Amino acid sequence: MLNGKIEKMITALSDPVDYQLPIGDERLPMNQLLGQQLSLRYAGAIYCIHCGAKTKKSFSQGHCYRCHMRLASCDMCILKPETCHYDQGTCREPGWGEAHCMIPHYVYLANSSGLKVGITRTTQVPTRWIDQGATQALPILKVQTRFQSGLIETALKAHVKDTTNWRAMLKGDVEEIDLPRQRDRLLGQIGDAIEALGERFGDDAVEVLDEQVVDIHYPVLTYPTKVRSFNLDKQPEARGQLEGIKGQYLIFDSGVINLRKYTGYELLVEAS
Repeated sequence: MLNGKIEKMITALSDPVDYQLPIGDERLPMNQLLGQQLSLRYAGAIYCIHCGAKTKKSFSQGHCYRCHMRLASCDMCILKPETCHYDQGTCREPGWGEAHCMIPHYVYLANSSGLKVGITRTTQVPTRWIDQGATQALPILKVQTRFQSGLIETALKAHVKDTTNWRAMLKGDVEEIDLPRQRDRLLGQIGDAIEALGERFGDDAVEVLDEQVVDIHYPVLTYPTKVRSFNLDKQPEARGQLEGIKGQYLIFDSGVINLRKYTGYELLVEAS
């Protein structure tokens, strides 16, 4: 049995994806637990993943309220990068913004529950795709900043979704998509937006990429036909036979749980 504060699972792109769960000072290898009985019990305490303070409620996936309101990583522009206000001098943490937002980003297509568009720092590839449960991913554009990637994503959202249907993703019946073909179609539809970005930020602001599709396979024995989600805030234990891992979800024979939702929670984890 392990006991401690958890963080989102650490992943490595292999065949299948390798998962480790940080819990306290340990890293629990998760793939080897497939087929075993596994219990996750909420011990009743939540700790901020930034300052370590005990909190009654988690905000922004693992923060106390004070850090949620103070940190740039918890600002609304992280969810909506096209609303970045760094150039207005109102960034909560300019140094953080320079290190995380004023750096190259990819605009990508992925197949998680169907075709979607997304953005990520170049340093977060392929972690971002794995966390979303994508089975295919393809970077299509490279830009200089997060703000620029948000402008491109906004243009693309008129033609393709930017969200994942997590229930469909967990059922594992997503059909393969010809991502290069979709890339060519979509880039043709947002030509004006790309041209406008170049005029605003310079000719080298946008780089059109010709990358290979990344295929991602997950450690899953059996996909659920019906998706029932555990809620540790209402029922303090998630328990069952571990049938698979996809995205940041554990798939039990009795339900699924999104571990990222419980970042900062103190859990008792026991396998048998």
